[in-house]
Amino acid sequence: MLEKLWIWVRPAGPVAGAAVLAMALAGCAVPEPVKAPEPVAIAPEPPKAPPAVDPTAASEEAKALLAQAETDIQRARARRALWQKAWESLVAARASAAARDDAATASHARRASELAQLGLEQLAYPAVK
Repeated sequence: MLEKLWIWVRPAGPVAGAAVLAMALAGCAVPEPVKAPEPVAIAPEPPKAPPAVDPTAASEEAKALLAQAETDIQRARARRALWQKAWESLVAARASAAARDDAATASHARRASELAQLGLEQLAYPAVK
């Protein structure tokens, strides 16, 4: 940028030259460094215990996810967009719910719902020739 900057000054005497020199030197002035305040020591907080998992809340969440997966699978089946893996995940979620394994039920139900949604989204793409 400095290569393209040209200052054309026509000196009208020693005063004009001194003014140009003063302007050039003013740009080179360095301000005094500002002293930063000393850091304040903050005591680290003790690690918090993970929140306790409420078994009724986990059970309700698993039931809700299973119901959502059932709905998504029905919708995909009605539009002929159901994938085999989605059906297998739903069957696994039902088996986990029968065994009262809330974590596995939620995991399989989420997967089934996700795959059913992807199957429905696939309908928006053109058919392969």
